[in-house]
Formats: sequence, C-alpha cells, structure tokens
Amino acid sequence: MIDYTKALELLLAQTCRLPAELCALDEATGRVLASAITSPIALPSFDHAAMDGYALFAVKPLPAGSEHAVYGSQAAGDVAGKAQHVDGEQDACEIMTGARLHEGLDAVVALERTECLGTHADGKPARIRLRDPLHAGDNVRYTGSDVALGVEVMAAGTRIEAAQVMLLAALGISTLEVVRRPRVAIICTGKELQADATQPLAAERIHNSNGPYLCAALAAAGAQVLFCETVDDTAITFADALQRAIDASVDLVVSTGAVSMGRYDFVPETLRRFNVQLLFHKVAIRPGKPLLCAAMANGPLIIALPGTPMAVAAGMRFVVVPVMRAMTGQGSEHALFAVLDTPQQPKAGLRHFLRANLHQGSDGQLHATISNQQQPFRIRPFADADVWVVLPEDAGDCPAGARVEIVSLEAHSPPRVRSSP
Repeated sequence: MIDYTKALELLLAQTCRLPAELCALDEATGRVLASAITSPIALPSFDHAAMDGYALFAVKPLPAGSEHAVYGSQAAGDVAGKAQHVDGEQDACEIMTGARLHEGLDAVVALERTECLGTHADGKPARIRLRDPLHAGDNVRYTGSDVALGVEVMAAGTRIEAAQVMLLAALGISTLEVVRRPRVAIICTGKELQADATQPLAAERIHNSNGPYLCAALAAAGAQVLFCETVDDTAITFADALQRAIDASVDLVVSTGAVSMGRYDFVPETLRRFNVQLLFHKVAIRPGKPLLCAAMANGPLIIALPGTPMAVAAGMRFVVVPVMRAMTGQGSEHALFAVLDTPQQPKAGLRHFLRANLHQGSDGQLHATISNQQQPFRIRPFADADVWVVLPEDAGDCPAGARVEIVSLEAHSPPRVRSSP
C-alpha cells in the first residue's frame, strides 16, 4: 500500500496531454484551450461615448456655464464625421452611448449635466449650457482600454465558460484550438447490479448508481463517455468489456468493483492477462483503499475503483479528475481552506476524504461541518454535502477551530456556501 501523494505522482507520470483540435466558438463551452489566444483587434476598436449626452472638444477644459451650439446627432453604428465650428465657437454634437466620436472631439458631457437653451424646428436640441466643468477624456471609452491589440487574453489550459465566450465573440474569434476531450469507458461489475431502472427491481438486486454517477461526473469534467457497461461477477465478461474499450481507442477506463481481495475480485488478475503495467494496488485513503491503477502499452490508463458509492465518488474526485486535468493541460487545482466546526480523530496513516457542509461564520471565515454519517455505502449525505474535507495522513486529532483543506464536491463547480446555521 502506498500513500495518496505517491500514487497520484505515479499515475500522472503515465498521463499524456491529448492532442488539439479545432472547435467552433458556439460549441466551445466546457472545452479547454490547447494554445494561448492573442487579441486580433483592440477593444474597444474606436473611441466612443460612455453615455448619452453631447460630445465636445475639451483639450482646454470647458468651464461650467459655457454655452455651445448643437450641430448634429451621432448614434451607435453611424459613420463618424468631423467636428463643426461656427464663428470660432466650440460646438457640440448630440451623441448616444456607444457612438463613435466625431474627429476632433474628445469629451462627452452627460445629458443630465446640461441645460437645453433652445431647440430646432424638429425638436432636436439647438443650444446647451454645461452645468459642470468638462475635461478631455470625460465619459469617453478609448480604443484598446479593455483589450490592447496583440496581447494574450487567454492562456493555454483555460476552460471556456460563458464569460470567455463573451470575450472571444467580442474579439471576432469564431474558431479556436482546444484539447480533444478525453475518451472514457466505464465498466461496472457486479451481478447484483441492475442497469435498467425502468424494470422492476428483484429482491436480490440493486440499482446501478455508480454508472450514472460516473457518466454525469465525467461529462461535467469534460470527458466524452463512449460507453458505460454493467457486467456480472466473472472475469470473462469484464475482459470482454475491457477489450471493447481498447478497440474503441479510449484514453481512460474507469471500472467499479471486484478490485479487493475476495473470491469475486477478479480485476487484478484479469488486468495481468492483458499485460498491463500495474502502477499500484491499494492506496492509504479512506474511502477507497483497494484502488488499483494500471497503464497499458499503446492503450488506455485504467483506474479500477472499489464498488461502494463513496469509494467511487472519492476516486472520481481525487484520482480521476487530476488525470483528466493533466490530459487537458489544466494543471493542479488551487487549495481552499475552512475552519473545522466538528472535531475529528482520523486514523493515522490514511488520507481521509469526508463529506461536509459549508457556511460563512460571523467571523467572515468559511466553516466546515462534517457529517457524522461517513460510511461509504451512504449516498444521501453525499447528495446533501457542499464540499469534501481532506485530512492528510499525519493530521492527528483535529479540534474544532482547526484549519482544514476543502475541495468542491464536483470538478469545475465552486463550493456551495450555505447561510449561517
């Protein structure tokens, strides 16, 4: 048995970054950039008004009370002209938010900070008076003030979400280079498992919850799940499913069950017949100690999880997700911390992954309350939890008030913070 850090190190050493492919922007949400993106244009791409009002030339500040003739109107999308001057007077152009400034104008006064002194026959303003002084640059959005031309706006390894889509669309980027999604096969073992939830459940059967969970969690983490199979407790059916995964050229196989030391735990021996490189079997973690990982020459990585639900959930979050991040070039996650409200006495030598609720205390800090139902068969506390609390192998007794590491329940979702209890 090896410790978690060493196990993850061995596994990541066998993990290769996947190749890049082109992706349309409207299909890029959830994908990961394969290469950095530099801006092909400046944002804004021209000087424009930040609000409705009047554009003027104010390189020499215009005093409050100064009066100006209004010679025209400029709406967003209109072609910009040139400033006009009548009898040497500094004239104003009515302007709308987002409209390009006429050449020779450099400031905008807000509509509500002016007094209309007269109108034309068509009702448009003819003359205004400033209520406040006006300086060059007031209420103007300058070219490149958001994004300069040619600067890097997103690094390789960035996961594309809605905010990134907005920026890329504003830059006129319609196609980008992303990392190919990891192709994954799921194999759930156990003759007691019933995969079809539409059929009546026999007395000796249980619904397969691990398969649907892994499908959902892997998809949320950015994987392409090619298939999810449920097989019985025989080596031959598992071997057949594994061969189908190999033939489908998957990058990763995640299995559940049959990985411990019982008579029906055939996964280790079956993998040996496939001539895999066994990386490790048994890791000093709770839940999920019987975890096995292997690498196949010119084939997929194999992560074989125990079959109990929380061993699967912990294995997914703390073993599968780091592999997925390495495959897509995202690197490791940043550590988060909270104050422990419920004292713990973890078993020495094991890294514990505990389900907990999270709230912000009156001290302004995040506080974690660990559920007292940590048995690995219990699913309800997991569904009700907000975060994982991670206690390292040498944590010792953890009193209330201790600072502990927390990890979001699912990949790419921030921890949920509840109202104070």
